[in-house]
Amino acid sequence: MFTFTPLQGALAESTASQSLLELDGGVKVLIDVGWDETFDVEKLRELEKQIPTLSLILLTHATVDHLGAYAHCCKHFPLFTRIPVYATRPVIDLGRTLTQDLYASTPVAATTISPTSLAEVAYSYAQTSSADHNLLLQPPTPEEIARYFSLIQPLKYSQPHQPLPSPFSPPLNGLTITAYNSGHTLGGTIWHIQHGLESIVYAVDWNQARENVFSGAAWLGGGHGSAGGAEVIEQLRKPTALVCSSRTPETALARARRDEQLLESIKLCIARGGTVLVPVDSSARVLELSYLLEHAWRAEIANNNDVFKSTKLYLAGRSIGSTMRNARSMLEWMDDSIVREFEAVAGGARAGNSGGGGRKGKDAGPFDFKHIRLLERKAQVERILQQAADDSEPKGKVILATDTSLEWGFSKDVLKAIAGDARNLVVLTEKPSLNRGKPSIARTLWEWWKERKDGVAVEQTSSGDTFEQVYVGNRELEVADASRQALEGNELGVYQQWLATQRQLQATLQSGGAVASDPSADVVDDASETTTETEESETEQQGKALNVSTTIGQASRKKVVLKDEDLGITILFKKKGVYDFDVRGKKGRERMFPIVLRRKRNDEFGELVRPEEYLRAEEREDTDGQEERQDGGRQEQGLGKKRKFDDVGAAGKGGSGPNKRPQAKRALSDEPEATALSDGSGGDELDELEDEEEAVVGPAKLVVTTHTVSVRLRIAFVDFSGLHDKRSLNMLIPLIQPRKLILVAGAEEDTHALAADCKKLLGAQLTSESSQNSVDVFTPAVNTTVNASVDTNAWVVKLADPFVKRLKWQNVRGLGIVTVTGLLLPGGEIAIQQQQQDSERLEDGDTANKRQKLEDTPSAAATPEPNGALVATTTAAKNKPALPTLDVLPPTLASAVRSAAQPLHVGDLRLADLRRAMLSAGHRAEFRGEGTLLIDGTVAVRKTTTGRVEIESVDFPLSVRDGGARGGGGGTFYEVRRKIYEGLAVVAGA
Repeated sequence: MFTFTPLQGALAESTASQSLLELDGGVKVLIDVGWDETFDVEKLRELEKQIPTLSLILLTHATVDHLGAYAHCCKHFPLFTRIPVYATRPVIDLGRTLTQDLYASTPVAATTISPTSLAEVAYSYAQTSSADHNLLLQPPTPEEIARYFSLIQPLKYSQPHQPLPSPFSPPLNGLTITAYNSGHTLGGTIWHIQHGLESIVYAVDWNQARENVFSGAAWLGGGHGSAGGAEVIEQLRKPTALVCSSRTPETALARARRDEQLLESIKLCIARGGTVLVPVDSSARVLELSYLLEHAWRAEIANNNDVFKSTKLYLAGRSIGSTMRNARSMLEWMDDSIVREFEAVAGGARAGNSGGGGRKGKDAGPFDFKHIRLLERKAQVERILQQAADDSEPKGKVILATDTSLEWGFSKDVLKAIAGDARNLVVLTEKPSLNRGKPSIARTLWEWWKERKDGVAVEQTSSGDTFEQVYVGNRELEVADASRQALEGNELGVYQQWLATQRQLQATLQSGGAVASDPSADVVDDASETTTETEESETEQQGKALNVSTTIGQASRKKVVLKDEDLGITILFKKKGVYDFDVRGKKGRERMFPIVLRRKRNDEFGELVRPEEYLRAEEREDTDGQEERQDGGRQEQGLGKKRKFDDVGAAGKGGSGPNKRPQAKRALSDEPEATALSDGSGGDELDELEDEEEAVVGPAKLVVTTHTVSVRLRIAFVDFSGLHDKRSLNMLIPLIQPRKLILVAGAEEDTHALAADCKKLLGAQLTSESSQNSVDVFTPAVNTTVNASVDTNAWVVKLADPFVKRLKWQNVRGLGIVTVTGLLLPGGEIAIQQQQQDSERLEDGDTANKRQKLEDTPSAAATPEPNGALVATTTAAKNKPALPTLDVLPPTLASAVRSAAQPLHVGDLRLADLRRAMLSAGHRAEFRGEGTLLIDGTVAVRKTTTGRVEIESVDFPLSVRDGGARGGGGGTFYEVRRKIYEGLAVVAGA
C-alpha cells in the first residue's frame, strides 16, 4: 500500500513543500517541512496532527520552502524532536545558517499566538482578551537552532541506508532510503524510497542542466565525476511511483545566455551611476549568483574596465559569513569545474610556497571573494546607502541582499532606500510565490514587470540577444515593517496564563521525556524542580512538604506571583536580592540550604546524550562569534585571567583587545592580501559599525507599521531559479517509465496541462488501448490523499511433493530465492509421473485402490482398468475450491525447456560489500576514482549506471590453474569473480 498526501504546495502558486507518504504497515514518511513568507501557523495544523504517527522525516533542499518550519516544529511541538530526520550534509549546514538568518531578520518568523487560544485562556481566568494582542511566541535561540540541526542524520549521495523509526512508529520492515543529486541547490536531493514491492522516487525542484556551481541531476548519472549516459540509472528507472514537481520556468535560457543577460543588465545600470538590487536567498541560489558576479568582476578588472573598477559589490545577510564558510568546505558537492578550479589554485599556492616561481597564492579560490564585500549588520547596510545618497557624483553599486520575497531581510531596507531614483534597478531572479491574502513585495514587482504599463527599455547584449527593463513610472507601494515590543500590563498577564496552560498540556503529553517549553520564556519561575527534595524530608514534615510542593507546582496554573511564605527556604534562589532566611524553630527541609538535584534522564542504553556537547567546529564557531560580539565591550585581560595561546604577544603586534580574531582563523597563506579574500576587504570602517537597537528579550508582541513608498526605478527579470524546464520533463519521463506519476508543487493550470502531456508521453510507449488507459497520472490538491499502490496480482498454487524435494534454495541478503521450472496442472489432477509410479506399484502387487489425500485440496483416487491402465479420478471436497498443482516436468518436455531458458543473476552488488569481502580474504582493496574498486593493484571492478558489473585485469595467465598456483593476477581475477557470484543468486536455466 502506498498513499500520498500533499500538505502544502499542490495545485497552488505557493512554493512551500510538505508531503506525507504512508506505506504498508502504517509507516509514515514526511518529506520536507516547508513554509512561506507569511509564516502562518494555520498551514502547520495538519502537520501537527500527523506528528504522533510519523516514522521519519526527509529534507530535500536548504531553502525556506523546504525546511523553513523545521525549527518552529522542534521548538513548539513536543514530540517532533524524537522523530529521526535525514538529509545531506550541505542541507544540514546551510539550513542551519538559513534558519538563524530568518529568525534574526524578522520577528514575524516567531509567529503569533492564535486568538482562539488566547480567548480560551482569558475565559478560564476571567481576564479580558483582545484580538489585537498579536502576542509573539518565543523564537528559538541560535544555540537551540544549532542543536536542532545537530539532530539530523547526514547521508551521502548514492548511499543506501536503512533508517531507524521513531519511538511511536511501527516497524519499518526493511525500508531503505537513498539520496541522489537533484541540482538546483547545494546538497539538493532526489529521494529513492524502497519498501517491499514499492519503489518510490520523490523528485521536487530539480534541474537537469549543469550550472556554474551546481552539477545536474543524477537521472542520467551525470555530475560528480561521472560522464552521464543516454539512459536513466537503474536505481531511478521504472519506479512504482514518481512524485515530480510541475513548476517550470516560463522561458528557459541556456546558461551562457542567462549569465550574459544578468551581467549586461547590471552593466547598463552601474554605467549611469545607479544601484542594482538583486534579492537572493541566504543559503541556496546565492552561491550561484555570488560566484558568477565575483568571477565577472575578476575578468572585467583584469581587462581594465573602468566601470567595474569603480563599482562596489556587496553581499548582505545576517548569517552570510557562515554560509560562505560552509560553502568553502563543501566543494566536493559542487560541479567538477569548481573542484578543478580549487585544485589549480591550491597547486599554484603550493608551487609559490616552495619557491618555484609561482604566483605565491595571490589567486583566490572559487569562494574566496576579492571583490564581494560581506555585510552582516544593519548598520553596515545603512552606512553604504547613506554614502550613496551623499556622493556628489553617483557611483555604481551592486547589492545582493536577502531575501527573494523582499518581505524580510536587508533586501527590504535596500529597496526602500533606492526606490525613488529612476537610475536604480531591481533584478528579480525567480518567479515569486503567490499566497492567500496580500501578495509579497517581490510578487507585486513581478506583476508590474509583466504588465509593462509605463514602458519598456529594450536592450541588446554583445552577442545580439535582446532583454527588457520595465519602467515603473511613479507607483505607490505599501511596505509593512514588523518589530518586537515588550509586553506590559494586561497583555503580560494574558501571556503568562496562556504559557502556564501550554506547559501544563505539554507536561501531560511528555510521558517519554520530550523537551518542554523554554523555561526562559516564562516570567513565573518553574518550581517543579523542588519535587525531588521531598524525598529527603523528615517523616513529621511529609504532609507539609507535600502541600508546599503541590502549591508551588500549581502556581503556574492558578497564580501569577508566589508569596514568600509559599516559597519557604527556596526563596534563597527563587527570588532575587534575598540572601538570608530565618531557620530558628524550623524543622526538616526548612533548616537546610536548598539545592536542586537535577535528575539524569536515562533510557535502556544509559544516560541520554546531550547533542550540544558534540557540536561541530563550525557550529561552535558561530556560537563563539556571537558571544564575542556580545562581550566585545568588556574589560581587557588583566591579572588573574587566563590568556589564550593565540593572544600571547598580541599587544606587540598591534592586535590588542578581545575582539581580534585568533591568527589560526585567518587564511592559510602568508601573503598580506590573502586576509582580504574572505570578504573582499582587508578591513575598513564598516567592520567597526554595530547595530544600535537592542533586541527585546522575553515576552513580546508584534507591532506592524505600514507606510507607502514611491517607486520609480526599473525592473528586470532574469530566471536564475535553477528548475527543470518542460523540455527536460518531456525527455526524461519516458525514460524513467514510472507506473504511477504524481504531480505537485505547481499552479493548477500548469499542473493539469503537464498531466495531460505526460499521459500522452507514457501512453505512446504502450501499444494496446487498454494499456494506455491504465497509465495513472495524479494531481492531488492540498490535504487530498491518493492511492498510488503498485498493481500486483497474487496466485496460490499447490506444490507436489516430488517438486518440493527438487528445490534448491539460495540466500541473498536474507531472502530465499529458487528457480522454478514445472508443469502447472488444473486443480484436482495428478501429475503424469505420479500416475506412472502408482501403476508400477500396482503391477508389483500393491493395493489396487491407493488414495492420495492432500490437505485443503480435492482428493484423488487411482482406479485400475481391466486392461491394466490407471485412470485418475477426482472428488472435490465440499465448499473448498480446487487449487492448481505445480509438479515436475515429464522427461519429454524437460530437455526442450532447459534449452530455451536463460540463466539469470538476482541481487544487487555493492562495491563496498565486495571490498570488505576481499579485505577479509587477505587481499588489498581500495577505491580509485568514482565507482572503481582496485584489488591487489591488478583487478579493477566497476559498476555502470545501468547496474552492469565490469571486471578488468592485467597480467592475465593463460591457464586458470597456473594463475591460481602462482597467486598472480589471474588467481585474483577468478577469486573476485567468485566473490561476486557469491553475493548474487544465480538462477540457472535448468
